[in-house]
Amino acid sequence: MKVQILFNSAAIHEDLSTGWGISCLVDNRVLFDTGEKARSLANNFDRLETDTDFLEAVVISHDHWDHTGGLEEVLRRRPGLDVYICPNFGKELKQKIISLKGRLKENSDLFKVAKDIYVTGEMTGTYKQKDIAEQSLVLDTVKGLTIITGCAHPDILEIVEKVRENFSDKKIFAVLGGFHLTHEPPRKIKAIVQRFLELGIKKVGPTHCSGTDAENVFRKAYQDDCFTLRVGEKVEV
Repeated sequence: MKVQILFNSAAIHEDLSTGWGISCLVDNRVLFDTGEKARSLANNFDRLETDTDFLEAVVISHDHWDHTGGLEEVLRRRPGLDVYICPNFGKELKQKIISLKGRLKENSDLFKVAKDIYVTGEMTGTYKQKDIAEQSLVLDTVKGLTIITGCAHPDILEIVEKVRENFSDKKIFAVLGGFHLTHEPPRKIKAIVQRFLELGIKKVGPTHCSGTDAENVFRKAYQDDCFTLRVGEKVEV
C-alpha cells in the first residue's frame, strides 16, 4: 500500500506548496487530513496530478486549522464525499462539512472506512490545558499495520497501544505522522524510541509537530528506516 504526502513543511521541489500542517493520500483512496489552506492543497493536487475521482473518504484527525484548512478544496472537487470525524469535534467544523456537501460520519470506536483502512475511533488528548478529541488511521497491509497520526495529542504510545489492543493478532510495521513531541524532554523522547524498538516497529516517519529533536533521535535509531515525508514523496507500507 502506498502513502503519498500531499502537504507538509518541506517538499521534493519548489513548485509544491508547503506550510504548517499535514495531509497524505493512502492508496489513492483515502485522504488523511488536509493541511492548512485550500489553495495550497489545490496546488499540490494539480502539481502531483492527483486524481481525486478515486477518493472514497476523507479522515480528519482532529479539529485544528492546520489539519482541516484544505477540506473546502477536497469537497469542491468531490461533493458528497464521506468525511470521518470524531463526535466531540466542534459544531463549526461539522456545520462546515455539511454546508460543503460532505457526508458527515462520526464514530467513537474502531471503524473500517475502506478496504484494509481503519480509524482508531475517538481518543482524548490535551492541548493548551484543554481536552481535544483525535483519531488516527490504521492500514492493514501484507507487511503489517501502519499507523498514521495527525498530532498524537492523546500520546503517541497510547495510540500505538490502542492499535495493538484492537489488532492483537497483527504486528505494527510502521508509525508516521505528527508525534507531538516538540516540547518533551530528551529522556522521554528516548524512552518512546526505545519502546518502538521493543515493539518491533520496523519503520517510522516523525514529522509536523514531532519536533526536530525527536526527529533526530528517531533518525539516529532507525537510520534508513526513518521516512522523510516531504510533499510529493510516496512511501510503501
